[in-house]
Amino acid sequence: MLLGFKTELNPNNTQRTLLAKSAGVARYAYNWGLQILITSLEHNKTQPENKIKLPTAIDLNKRFKAEVKSEKPWTYEVNKGCHNYATRHVRDALNNFFKQPEKGFPNFKKKEFHDSFTCDGSTIVGSTWVQIPNIGKVRTFEKLPALGKVKSFTISKKADKWFVSFKIETPSQPMREPIEVVGVDLGIKSLATLSNGQVIPNIKPLKAALGRLRQLSRSLSRKQKGTASYQEAKIKLGRFHSHVANIRKDYMHKLTTWLAKTFDVICLEDLNVKGMLKNPKLARAIADLGLFEFRRQLEYKCQLYGSHLVIVDRWYPSSKSCSNCGHKQDLTLADRVYKCENCGHVQDRDENAAVNLKHEGLRVLRLSLCSP
Repeated sequence: MLLGFKTELNPNNTQRTLLAKSAGVARYAYNWGLQILITSLEHNKTQPENKIKLPTAIDLNKRFKAEVKSEKPWTYEVNKGCHNYATRHVRDALNNFFKQPEKGFPNFKKKEFHDSFTCDGSTIVGSTWVQIPNIGKVRTFEKLPALGKVKSFTISKKADKWFVSFKIETPSQPMREPIEVVGVDLGIKSLATLSNGQVIPNIKPLKAALGRLRQLSRSLSRKQKGTASYQEAKIKLGRFHSHVANIRKDYMHKLTTWLAKTFDVICLEDLNVKGMLKNPKLARAIADLGLFEFRRQLEYKCQLYGSHLVIVDRWYPSSKSCSNCGHKQDLTLADRVYKCENCGHVQDRDENAAVNLKHEGLRVLRLSLCSP
């Protein structure tokens, strides 16, 4: 299977300037291509009798070379993959919108906001450096795996740091026998409650950092835009946001890796995270959990380590059902202990839900294994 590998670069000042130029050309090509597509869509909307075919990624790339590169010589200072991949990405973004309109129409990219570009052509990757076309050898902070030549990789910027990411081929383990089974109930009070009674605490990195974030945001708002002090305050705020995100990401990686290696079958509920975020009183706490990232990591790590991930239907009443007799009864958010009115079974609310997810996940797994 293919896994993404991402590490931080250690460029010098000259290389930082060239990296920023490459990201600028990619951003310009993306916005230029998006404007061409918007114009074509508006033409087809206003003149339905004289519709034109939307340009493909190849068409956009050819037009960019003919119309833009001849007039803007600074586009030749960077690798051609910057605009080649940018026009491809903007066309893919529009295709994704046509397939899933709920994701929203593509937006124009802004300077110093998720700056990135993709390099084209075969490139040599050393043990502690990466050969970037038109830039040269850029050192890395950590040792890289033995890759030899790679066809393409992406350079991205977060705060004032540059990162390189590429895909590496990793052998996946065969699926294990479903012996060790666990149900996982995610929540706000505790990040995860397992069916065996183990509780994974919620570290709440954003809540712990809110005071410092407010202080840095207030300091930035008091600076005049364009000044050196404004840029310094902006970098400080960006670094701290990245620090908070890294704390959450590190905790999530350690937890999901432990689950995928320890248990053969992991039963997880299909949560409607987007709908949960509409609750104004709980939105910040839910966003601080990173529930979607938890599931995303489990999906590829279970495949990597040979364990099964079973997603239980979101409409399954795991919290309302008794794990002992199956009786269903209504609960409020304030009810933290499940007391069955039928059999008298008493259990922690989250642990009861985790046990129900385990039973339902095993049933779903058996059906999937028995089906032809």
